[in-house]
Amino acid sequence: MTALDLSSPVAVVGTGTMGQGIAQVALVAGRPVRLYDAAPGRAEEAARAIGARLDRLVEKDRLSAADRDAARARLRPAHSLGELADCVLVVEAVLERLDVKQQLFRDLEDVVGDDALLATNTSSLSVTAIGGALRNPGRFVGLHFFNPAPLLPLVEVVSGFATDVTSATRAYETARAWGKTPVACADTPGFIVNRIARPFYAEAFAVYESQAADPATIDAVLRESGGFRMGAFELTDLIGQDVNESVTHSVWQAFFQDVRFTPSLAQRRLVESGRHGRKAGHGWYDYADGAERPEPHTAEKARPPAYVTVEGDLGPARELVALIREAGIQVREEEEDHGTRLLLPSGGQLALADGQTSVEFRDVVYFDLALDYRSATRIALSAAQDTASQTLSEATGLFQALGKDVSVIGDAPGMIVARTVARIIDLAHDAVAKGVATEEDIDTAMRLGVNYPLGPFEWSRKLGRTWAHDLLEELHLREPSGRYAPSLALYRHGHAPDKREGTS
Repeated sequence: MTALDLSSPVAVVGTGTMGQGIAQVALVAGRPVRLYDAAPGRAEEAARAIGARLDRLVEKDRLSAADRDAARARLRPAHSLGELADCVLVVEAVLERLDVKQQLFRDLEDVVGDDALLATNTSSLSVTAIGGALRNPGRFVGLHFFNPAPLLPLVEVVSGFATDVTSATRAYETARAWGKTPVACADTPGFIVNRIARPFYAEAFAVYESQAADPATIDAVLRESGGFRMGAFELTDLIGQDVNESVTHSVWQAFFQDVRFTPSLAQRRLVESGRHGRKAGHGWYDYADGAERPEPHTAEKARPPAYVTVEGDLGPARELVALIREAGIQVREEEEDHGTRLLLPSGGQLALADGQTSVEFRDVVYFDLALDYRSATRIALSAAQDTASQTLSEATGLFQALGKDVSVIGDAPGMIVARTVARIIDLAHDAVAKGVATEEDIDTAMRLGVNYPLGPFEWSRKLGRTWAHDLLEELHLREPSGRYAPSLALYRHGHAPDKREGTS
């Protein structure tokens, strides 16, 4: 089954930001579009707004004047659902309420043809539950566009429990014909992106709630060491704290209050205070005119050690050995079967975050995971209160000699980037094992939907088969609530025979 015929009209019901964006995508792809809203006059207003956006595309040389005029001619506001009778696809983008959506699709089922495809753009409700109200739920599917729909390429094509394979395939190919990158997934809370992205926010908030670091420092480490485009605090301010917390709460409830998805109390208080982010003028950060953006903690200049001794191969941080040599610091190497660490001249140790805490050991400073240690511009260090000041100074000076800013945070097991990436990898493996989506579609979804530098399985291949499992197991020993317990899927992955080189 291929994409829907280009000459047949499609409809968008709901004319808010998302509805207008979806209509624009269909128009630019060459489809006749009917635009309907239950509120009188809204469809006409939306049509004018879409026309204005098409004008701006022409001004930016992203659309020809002829194509704009043709697109405008294909757009028609509808005054009743009856005017959608000949549409072969109807995409709904109305209020996120189950009863409202169910009633809309019951009404649509009485209007459109039996072979018309019905789709919801819901981001938080069950596709199965919405489609359950229909006489023929087999033709019902989720088409989850990301905002802004004309700019973001990803579309999650969600199959409800009763969705026919042919309907899902038609929706998938239609999204691709519209210039989007579709990924297929089963109807699960949060689908792909909103399910697997939860740790990106949750772990940042957890580090903050433990008073290990402030928002500006955590954001800087996620960007400058982890390679993420934005930190969790600035991103949720952009999304809207109320919106982000609502999605988190929805996923948590849908998973029967699974501790892995527990919302943040700190974010709850922020929402209760009305500090909803940029749109409110204040969130984690103050956006008032003249307000100063807080700076991340950056350590004072320290003297680098004259030499370091490397035990083991440092695992994912093995690139540091070459960087240390390039910085003119002597590297001594010792074979070590049971540990990977750097020994400092003072006798202290420097180790990659592994889920353990500095307080458990004598003079151990942990350093965080980096996407690429060569290009990273900031590294976080974690130390206990009784860690020797000379050990922390030598560790700080070492990374500064490599050209990195250094942020010293509290004794947080797994630190910032490492625990975040490990949990994302775990949720991704769990999702594949439960038939939510393929590895390839999950990687695509996370790179395109939330701009991650690597997909979870790309991270997994880079870091090694057992890295995420081992780190989470250590975290679970120190916080046995179940939040960090590695999934059975991750356990199996880490312990399965490696049948081919490069297997994640």
